[in-house]
Amino acid sequence: MLKDHAKIIHAIAASEEIIGRKKLQKMVYIAKKLEFPFQERFQFHFYGPYSEELTLRVEELCNMGFLNEIKEKKGGYYQYRYTLTESGKEFLSLNEQVSMPNLQDCMSDMNCQNARFLELVSTILYFDNLPKEEVQEKVFTLKSKQRYTEEEVGTAYQYIESLKGKAGH
Repeated sequence: MLKDHAKIIHAIAASEEIIGRKKLQKMVYIAKKLEFPFQERFQFHFYGPYSEELTLRVEELCNMGFLNEIKEKKGGYYQYRYTLTESGKEFLSLNEQVSMPNLQDCMSDMNCQNARFLELVSTILYFDNLPKEEVQEKVFTLKSKQRYTEEEVGTAYQYIESLKGKAGH
């Protein structure tokens, strides 16, 4: 029943701490695109791929006491930090059947990136059925406020390839 919840706990445990709801969304989406078995459905939203299901699961995990959500005021907005609680660690040890080899390498690497870059990577992956030129056009159109450069798009494609290597593909 809580297998999908356990996968999210596993992802956050692999990262130790994730700062930002947007970053968490992008990391899980990218991991899913790397063929890790996350079940959440994503739609394209203001900040790229977004999953209402993931938002609800994270909220449930906080309510169950498995995740710590710390709300911090940063300038004019709030930022959220996610870490596992002791109960979360215990739950994870009881759910060892959630085996995702290589997840830790991928999540740790993504966690070192900023949310803006992960938004670009996840947007590229969202349109990965299109040719590169069309994907770049979509990025420049849909994400015009982010002012991504061609160089950043190229870097994002290289990053995706390096993550695929870490994921074992």
